[in-house]
Amino acid sequence: MFVDSPLSVAAALLIAFFASYCSIKWLIQWKASAFLDYPNSRSLHTQPVPRIGGIGLLFGAMSAWLIFSVPLPVSVWSGIGVLAGISIADDIRNIPAGYRLCVHLLVALVCSFSLLSDSHGWLLVTGVTLAVIWMSNLFNFMDGSDGLAGGMALIGFGFYGLMAYLSGDIGFAVANLSVAAASFGFLLHNFHPARIFLGDAGAVPLGYLAAVMGLLGWMNGLWSPWMPLLIFSPFIVDATVTLIKRLARGEKIWQAHRQHYYQRMVQSGFGHKNTALFGYGLMLMAGASAVWVNGQATIAQLIVAVIWGAIYLGLMLMADLGKKPYAGER
Repeated sequence: MFVDSPLSVAAALLIAFFASYCSIKWLIQWKASAFLDYPNSRSLHTQPVPRIGGIGLLFGAMSAWLIFSVPLPVSVWSGIGVLAGISIADDIRNIPAGYRLCVHLLVALVCSFSLLSDSHGWLLVTGVTLAVIWMSNLFNFMDGSDGLAGGMALIGFGFYGLMAYLSGDIGFAVANLSVAAASFGFLLHNFHPARIFLGDAGAVPLGYLAAVMGLLGWMNGLWSPWMPLLIFSPFIVDATVTLIKRLARGEKIWQAHRQHYYQRMVQSGFGHKNTALFGYGLMLMAGASAVWVNGQATIAQLIVAVIWGAIYLGLMLMADLGKKPYAGER
């Protein structure tokens, strides 16, 4: 079955949503200790919660892809499978970070070479490989507060889909909108108070998809190469700046922590719900500006980039200087 009308687009999204929502509702009942997230030094929750919601999310999105024959490279499918597999194995067996990173590197290399090696230089392939690895792990780092990662996936892939639809690429639009619809199905179970978490099996493949779909959209001429960075900038800025600061302090960056800006917001009294809503607002504005500026003159794109850089710098300075422009419940 192919997507060739607004009705079939709507059908694909409904399938992705209901397959995700219903499968996750079933997964919530799984109480096996291997699939529970117990509180640790990184956690913002106090009770064990199932951490396999990402399996249902991916099932929802890929069900729609299969039923409607969404055209995606084999490397994308295989990358999702391998990353989800190693992440599930880590949840059960606690695989060392070095081994997991090697698998992430292999997946990123295969994807980059398969998509770029024929027509692009090694420098771009290397850069894309590093970007895919970083995004895969970045999404995992930012999955630590109720509703945050699920909402960001809904909004981010929703904007990917909107931009593809406006450009006339219906198949690619459905590929992204299916992820957004499945993320919405997950979010209904994950918004505060969360009954299930995304888990590594969902967060790592979602980060991988955020990078790969962004790359494919650029290769298909749908957007400028930095548009995906702007759309996912709330996640990218928080995770990247936090990593740089921890490296500068000589900390072990692979160890669990609660130093991300979103974690500090939750702990300061803003709470899970308000932190998620604040993140949604940032991402909606970033995504809307990306839709508007895409295809505009270079000077307009530069101005938008500078404005967003100033916004993030101001927010981080307020947080680092101890000012609290927010208040709310935990």
